Amino acid sequence: MIRLKSSAQIDAIAAAGAIVAEVLEMAAEQAIPGRSTGELDDIAEALIRDNPGATPAFKGLYGFPATLCTSINDEVVHGIPSFRRELQSGDIVSVDVGVRLEGLFADAAVTIPVGEVAPATERLLGVTRTALDVGIEAARPGAQLGDLGWAIQTHVEAEGFSVIRELVGHGVGESPHEEPQVPNFGVRNRGFRMQPGLVIAIEPMVNAGGPEIRTLDDEWTVVTGDGRLSAHFEHTVAVTPEGPRVLTRVASPARAAGEA
Repeated sequence: MIRLKSSAQIDAIAAAGAIVAEVLEMAAEQAIPGRSTGELDDIAEALIRDNPGATPAFKGLYGFPATLCTSINDEVVHGIPSFRRELQSGDIVSVDVGVRLEGLFADAAVTIPVGEVAPATERLLGVTRTALDVGIEAARPGAQLGDLGWAIQTHVEAEGFSVIRELVGHGVGESPHEEPQVPNFGVRNRGFRMQPGLVIAIEPMVNAGGPEIRTLDDEWTVVTGDGRLSAHFEHTVAVTPEGPRVLTRVASPARAAGEA
């Protein structure tokens, strides 16, 4: 069942989203060579809990053990933070975080360059970030989810990259994962017709190589099938009569995305 949200609920999700944005900005600043992903996770949890009533949405969800998902290089999503994993210059790390506040949820992710990265890596990040922008722009009343997926897929594939088919975005708000599914591929004029009150997590996951993925033995970490890099950007977005409203805007997107 697809649960549309009231204006008051959307404002409350945006309050959770502001904390998400703060965490992602912190991660962009702290994801430096020599920093462990376990350290990032500890800082993130403390930052979330410093906000009265806020708790990490992912910790304990389906048994996940941490506040953040930290996925490095060929890891697509669901990487588990560890004090044994230190970031190296040239890495990229996807940081995905959710926050629960007053019973409502927001969710977002960025992929962060660590130190200096190769031009080809910068291009992957830029294409994926723009794919998210394209998807957000398509989240308008009367449009269909197939239009949104088609817009992302067309942009990504025109740049020579691949979108993952097995992992998709989702509804969010009253729980971390709700209907509908929000694929990053699709056919125009097909799928659920979006309407005001719909709140969705739009999250392009883009591979430098082929679209194939596999899950490691930890039963969480998803990696690319060919070992090449993957990038992931995500926002929680509300469909309003005026168009899309991003509820998890990062305060310093240029820094988070490696543009400065």
